[in-house]
Amino acid sequence: MNRFLHTFPPYTSLVERAWYYLLRGLCALVLLYLVLPILAIVPLSFSDSSFLAYPITGFSLRWYQNLFEAEEWMRAAKNSFIVAPAATLIATVLGTLAAAGLSQAEFRGKALLMAVLISPMVVPVIVVGVGMYLFFAPLGLSDSYTALILAHAALGAPFVVTTVLATLQGFNHNLTRASLSLGAGRFTTFRRITLPLIAPGVVSGALFAFATSFDEVVVTLFLAGAGQVTLPRQMFTGIRENISPTIAALATILIIFSTSLLLVLEWLRGRAAKRSA
Repeated sequence: MNRFLHTFPPYTSLVERAWYYLLRGLCALVLLYLVLPILAIVPLSFSDSSFLAYPITGFSLRWYQNLFEAEEWMRAAKNSFIVAPAATLIATVLGTLAAAGLSQAEFRGKALLMAVLISPMVVPVIVVGVGMYLFFAPLGLSDSYTALILAHAALGAPFVVTTVLATLQGFNHNLTRASLSLGAGRFTTFRRITLPLIAPGVVSGALFAFATSFDEVVVTLFLAGAGQVTLPRQMFTGIRENISPTIAALATILIIFSTSLLLVLEWLRGRAAKRSA
């Protein structure tokens, strides 16, 4: 009994009890402040009005129907599902290899190299967009899928590097040494020993890279032509020219999609925690 009380100590004063509930109340208010503006768009996607306005006079699925029937939205969805998976694949491969190398090597300038690799996460995206355009335009690659995919891969790779590096912090490198000592090559060791153990980190980084590419709009404005318009850019154009509830319908779908990604990440995190326990 004494051990139980020591593990879960009771509140010994009214001040501590008040602070306990106050802190949790403040956290709940912050979460509501962040979530409510996002959730407010969901009912508008079911409105029968042609304007984004409350109160809602009636409910309809016409904007979801318009989303799936309008040619410009379907073309934008196709472009997004071309660019995002390709950029994710490149970012995942390069980011995983970079993280694996950085975790094992010690050399002068390692901190500087790490700063360069994660710089797309901290540099303002408008600066990245201008730099990407100035790099790809002289090569004749602006307004092309190639430039857009490579740019999105550069934006997503830092997330892969950081998540895989975090996974490798608890990795037992004696396993790779044992594999090499038994005659396995480095590629075979990485494929059969290292990669399965760090797979949750790799998948988590890939999901972050995919979400980054799928939601990116600023760099797309600089590099994409009329034939490479993605969903975020189409939403930006729609907001600028004509605010339609179709945008609310797409936003609702993206909220569900992003929430699903977060749930998958949480599941992977729990699985990795159980494996390491």
